[in-house]
Amino acid sequence: MLGVALGIAVLMVRLPPVSQPASYHQFADQRLWLGIPNFGNVMSNLAFAIVGVWGLWILFKPGNLTNAFIDPREHRPYIAAFLGLLLTAFGSAYYHLAPSNAHLVWDRLPMAIVFGSLVAVIITERISVEAGLKLLPFLVAIAAGSVLQWYGDELHGRGDLRFYAAVQLYSVLVLLIALVLKPRYSRSADFAALFGCYLLAKIFETADRFIFAHGHIISGHTLKHLAAAMAGFWILRMLESRNPLPNENPA
Repeated sequence: MLGVALGIAVLMVRLPPVSQPASYHQFADQRLWLGIPNFGNVMSNLAFAIVGVWGLWILFKPGNLTNAFIDPREHRPYIAAFLGLLLTAFGSAYYHLAPSNAHLVWDRLPMAIVFGSLVAVIITERISVEAGLKLLPFLVAIAAGSVLQWYGDELHGRGDLRFYAAVQLYSVLVLLIALVLKPRYSRSADFAALFGCYLLAKIFETADRFIFAHGHIISGHTLKHLAAAMAGFWILRMLESRNPLPNENPA
């Protein structure tokens, strides 16, 4: 994991600064409906809210997920991740009501919480519970710091997305790294499904206009929101179904 982080850091330094293009805010579906501008991209954030609330309710309700955690403290990174998803619903909706860099920062900050939390999940479950829990606040802070660094640079006219892109890339690659680390629970392949949801969301985002042009029913960016929320749902599905492996002692 440290080797991958170092490799991405070297790549980030060697690449030239990448600014946020103004065209990013020009989404394909800008239709007004029920008095809400960009209705599809705004309202699709309900999926994040539903998954976020659902996840927090399951994690906090006594008696739920009795087999999901060997050490009860292992649920903390998941709480941070679902809280990030819930906050993403508000931040992303706020951004899509009036897309701009000033509003985009509130979209990306909650997502950064999710990215940092997922890295902490992998460390906690595959390497060390103590290390994962201690690193959780630092990982979230680093991810959030990448967003603040980008926006601060934008305010000074020299926006640079390299750090934020590196954090995002590392967070999803860690999901694949988890597949080669010794698992403590069943359903470890679900981390590959999370990577698939992320990849699908990126494809939808890139094909925003192409998808919307075919029927003008739904845009790629709206589908991106739904695919990203599906990742949160998949985490819930994993936690509700998994069990400690026989070689792990729940005591």
